[in-house]
Amino acid sequence: MLITLRFAGTRYAGFQVQINALSVCTAFQDALEQITGDRGQIKGCSRTDAGVHANKYCLSLKTTSKIAPGKLLLALNRFLPEDIAAVDIAEVPPDFHARYSAAGKEYLYKLRNSRIKDPFSPQLSYRFGFPLDEKLLDGQAQAFVGKHDFAAFQAKGGDIQDTVRTIVSFRVVREGEYIHFIVRGDGFLYKMVRIMVGTLIDIGRGKLPPGCLPAIIESKNRSKAGKTAPACGLYLNDVFY
Repeated sequence: MLITLRFAGTRYAGFQVQINALSVCTAFQDALEQITGDRGQIKGCSRTDAGVHANKYCLSLKTTSKIAPGKLLLALNRFLPEDIAAVDIAEVPPDFHARYSAAGKEYLYKLRNSRIKDPFSPQLSYRFGFPLDEKLLDGQAQAFVGKHDFAAFQAKGGDIQDTVRTIVSFRVVREGEYIHFIVRGDGFLYKMVRIMVGTLIDIGRGKLPPGCLPAIIESKNRSKAGKTAPACGLYLNDVFY
C-alpha cells in the first residue's frame, strides 16, 4: 500500500532510520508496531535532511496486517506523534516502489523576508532580513529549467555519480512577507534545492551577479555556486506517480 504523510521535520534526523538519532521512519514504525505487531517493510519516496519538512511524503508499505486502509489510517493518527500525520492510504500493485515508481517531485522553500523576528515561525521557514526582489529572482531561476548537469549544486557527501537532472519549472513568488521558491523536476541531488535557493539569495543580495547561473552550471564546480540555504525552510511539497 501507498501511505502519504505530512510532517514537521524539526526534531527529526530526516526520514531514513538513523542509528543514534530519531527519524520520521522510526516514529512511523513505532506507531505501526503498536497497531499491527510488526514494523513492516517500508520504502520512502526520498531521503530528507535533518530539519526538512514535508507537505506530501509517500512511502510504500508491505505488511501482513489485514486491517482495512481506512481503519489503519485512523489508527496511525492515534499513535503517531503530533508532528507527523498520515493523510491517505491507497492500494498499489505489489511491485510498486515509493521512490523508483515516482515520475518527479516538487519542493517548496519558504523564506520569510523580514528584519523582525517571529517567535512562531523560525523552525518552519528561513528568516532573511535583506530585502529581496522576487521578480528578479524568478527571472534568474529560469536558468535552472531544462536538462543540465547539476554537479555544481550537489553538496559534499552526495554519492550520486550521474548528476544530470531535468528541472521542469522553477517559480519564485511573494506572499506577503514570505518568498516561496517552488521547483519541480524528475529528481534532485543531495541538498540540490537548498544550494539553488542559496545561490539565488546570493544573487538577490548582490554577492553574485545576475546572469551568472549558466556559467555556474557549466562549471560543474560546487565552489562556484552560492551558500546552502538552511534546512528549516525546505518542504517536500508533492510527489508525482
